[in-house]
Amino acid sequence: MAKPAKRVAVTGAAGQIGYSLLFRIANGDLLGKDQPVILQLLDLPQAQAAVKGVVMELEDCAFPLLAGVVVTDDPKVAFKDADVALLVGARPRSKGMERKDLLSANAEIFTVQGKALNAVASRDVKVLVVGNPANTNAYIAMKSAPDLPKKNFTAMLRLDHNRALSQLAAKSGKPVASIEKLAVWGNHSPTMYPDIRFATVEGQSLEKLINDDEWNRNVFIPTVGKRGAAIIEARGLSSAASAANAAIDHVRDWVLGTNGKWVTMGVPSDGSYGIPEDILYGVPVTCENGEYKRVEGLEINAFSREKMDGTLQELLEERDGVQHLLG
Repeated sequence: MAKPAKRVAVTGAAGQIGYSLLFRIANGDLLGKDQPVILQLLDLPQAQAAVKGVVMELEDCAFPLLAGVVVTDDPKVAFKDADVALLVGARPRSKGMERKDLLSANAEIFTVQGKALNAVASRDVKVLVVGNPANTNAYIAMKSAPDLPKKNFTAMLRLDHNRALSQLAAKSGKPVASIEKLAVWGNHSPTMYPDIRFATVEGQSLEKLINDDEWNRNVFIPTVGKRGAAIIEARGLSSAASAANAAIDHVRDWVLGTNGKWVTMGVPSDGSYGIPEDILYGVPVTCENGEYKRVEGLEINAFSREKMDGTLQELLEERDGVQHLLG
């Protein structure tokens, strides 16, 4: 018996990340190889023709799991009964634009989208914000959707997590899949803190195996933090395929579970680890039965506290910069 189709809304569907994302969702990479999906694609009026071109390509793949496609410029159509919402579209920073201008431009977009989700999405909708500044955009959407559970709103730290895993695998000479219990704390920005203190490889402490604190502090942490900028420098465009891959990883794990493994998600704080409530902050989690659960009781040493407070400070400044726009 075929499962009923799940509705997956994607904003910014005509963009670079959207193009890397949609075919993988239609192929079953997001919700499983036995789960039909209906794609509900949102983009600006001027991008509708481009989205329709992508839909033609989706049709031409003849994906067995693709049960339908909706194309619209109206958030209330895109989010209608959505089971998953991937908020990819955001206002990019243009030349000479101050960060506060970027925050207010995005506050407008994510207020509208949060209200639309509140009005028409499934009450169990799983929302992942990919568009930057992702943590604060997710906070805005969450605050604009008072009838939906706060826990439904998440921000993408998985790209930072995957970047960190890759660097650690290269340094240790171990397969990337053998590294467990990596934590990434904070904002999806260069201030985030990849924390290897609990990480293991084949049951051994990764920190002890690498045994290079100088590398950890002065090479590893800055490399992960500045990786996005390095890709722009090399490619002339921001990371798209790796961001789409991280979004797939994030939602797939949230829906299908992590089998006890740690992953990183930006989730509304419950006050633990000294993070004020409601701030969307990257923390290590495990996922089971469609729910994430933060890893609790980890010891925070002085260096970690300093790094965690630094990224928190940035998030508090961003929050304060948009608070007046949230009514």
